[in-house]
Amino acid sequence: MQLSITKFVGLTDQVPTRGFRFLKLSLLGWHLFFLPGCLPLLFVNLSFQAPAFVTFPTRSPSNPLQSPTSFCPYSIRMSTEAAATMEIETVPSESRPESDALPPKPKFEPLKAHEMSDGRVQFRKVSVPPHRYSPLKKYWMDIYTPIYQQMKVDIRMNLKARKVELKTRAETPDISNLQKCADFVQAFMLGFDVPDAIALLRLDELYVESFEIKDVKTLRGEHLSRAIGRLSGKGGKTKFAIENATKTRIVIADTKIHILGSFANIKIARDSLCSLILGSPAGKVYSKLRQVSARLAERF
Repeated sequence: MQLSITKFVGLTDQVPTRGFRFLKLSLLGWHLFFLPGCLPLLFVNLSFQAPAFVTFPTRSPSNPLQSPTSFCPYSIRMSTEAAATMEIETVPSESRPESDALPPKPKFEPLKAHEMSDGRVQFRKVSVPPHRYSPLKKYWMDIYTPIYQQMKVDIRMNLKARKVELKTRAETPDISNLQKCADFVQAFMLGFDVPDAIALLRLDELYVESFEIKDVKTLRGEHLSRAIGRLSGKGGKTKFAIENATKTRIVIADTKIHILGSFANIKIARDSLCSLILGSPAGKVYSKLRQVSARLAERF
């Protein structure tokens, strides 16, 4: 590529004054003084002639390199010969997809119980009290069938340790089934019937709460016996009334009381039983249960 420095065309080509001639000679002497350091300038054709009038170049489509804001009186341009030999390579732009839609969401199968625990088998053990050993033998098939066939959990009775052992297997669909089965067996050991306790396998919002009479009030002797009688009523009438009003199941085993139901219903049943333990008559408890049951019916 050959570069040449050209002058701007002014109003006249003649040198107007003697001062410009002196400037030309002084510039020539300056280049001769620094000649060793200016050897590359010898290969460039320099023409120092003062312009008569300086004009600013204008930008045009044919000459886009020149800028109207440039204050340099000399313009650098490429020769036509060098421009003719230049090869311009055009790179095609990458074709973008028509729609920037996201890839489809992946769908993964749910993990099984043995995969969630890294292949380890999980166990649960439920102790069998002495007074529930005979009922367990009698209702064993009623307990075994829903646990093994529906919940896909292995169950066995350890006669030596007197415990019911539960463990997961490869076909167990959910790891929470093991804990549900353990709660079901534990509810049966507390004294609940199998049809009532099996609701723990089918519903998630059911709980079992236990407390003793001495947790509410310290009673001894005949006072404790009368409190237990007030809780059950004649033929279990009071206990059944509380169960039907609050939709719960209650087991009174000596001084221990177990309640099976939802959280809100357990609270209502517990308040009624505590009132009976503290000495409230059954009639007053019945009237309060009617108000509470009516309020629950309006809520739902």
